[in-house]
Formats: sequence, structure tokens, C-alpha cells
Amino acid sequence: MPFVYRLQKILNFRIQKKDEQIEFVKRAEREVQRIQNDINNNKNTVSVLRKSMHSAPHIMMENYDQFIKHLYDIIDKLEEEKLEAIEKLNEEKAKLVELEKAVKVLEKHKEKASAEYKDEENKIEMKRLDEVAGLKHYAKTQESILEEIEAEGLNLNEY
Repeated sequence: MPFVYRLQKILNFRIQKKDEQIEFVKRAEREVQRIQNDINNNKNTVSVLRKSMHSAPHIMMENYDQFIKHLYDIIDKLEEEKLEAIEKLNEEKAKLVELEKAVKVLEKHKEKASAEYKDEENKIEMKRLDEVAGLKHYAKTQESILEEIEAEGLNLNEY
């Protein structure tokens, strides 16, 4: 009879939850990366504007400064969003670690239960083999006794 783990449904459920949590972590990582890309794009825009400011007419300088200040404000907001996204990512990773621990516990329990089952099956098989060997020995002994009796019976009849 094959081994059937009685907590398999719970193990499958925990594995499913762990897989879902992995997806949440991936989403959080993508969000952090998206925000970082926005920050980098805005910083590149600022550096391009600073370079082009040198060749612009002096009347436009104030507009350039205002726009660069606006971009820096956006960068600051994005940095705050990034910190929040990193915090959320860390929370999701912590949840993932807990779920992985729960799965590992059940997997180890399953391994131990499987090993115990195999040991029990081996003991039962050894008991059966011992019984068979005992029956064979008994039958062989009875057969040899019958042969001796028959041999003695013939010897008695000869005299």
C-alpha cells in the first residue's frame, strides 16, 4: 500500500500561499524598479536641461530654473514613494520567509512520516518472512519425521 500523507492538503495549501506571496514580492520589486526608473529619467532630464541652459537666451533662464525646481520636487516625491515601496517590499519578503518556514516544516514532517511508514512496512514484511520461514521449517521437520517413521516402519516390517 503506497504512503499517503494525511496533511497533504494543508501542505498543498501552504505551497499555494507561498507561490502567491512570491508573486506579491515580484510585484513589489517591479514597483520599486519602476519608481527608480522614473527617478533616473527625471535626473537625466535635469542634467540635459542644465546643459541646454548654457545655450539658451537669458530670458528663458527663470523658466528653466522653475522647471528644474519642479523636476526636483517630483524627484523628492518619487524618493518618498520609493522608500514606501521598499518598506512594503521588505514586509512582503518577511511574509514570504514565514510561509517558506511553514512549508519546510510540513515537508520535513512528511519526510519523517514517510520514513516511519517505510520502517513499519519493513517490520511487517520481516514478520511475514519470519512466519513463512517458520512454517517452512515446521513443514520440513514434519516431512523428515514422516520419512524417518516410514523408514523405521519398513525396517520393522522387514524383521
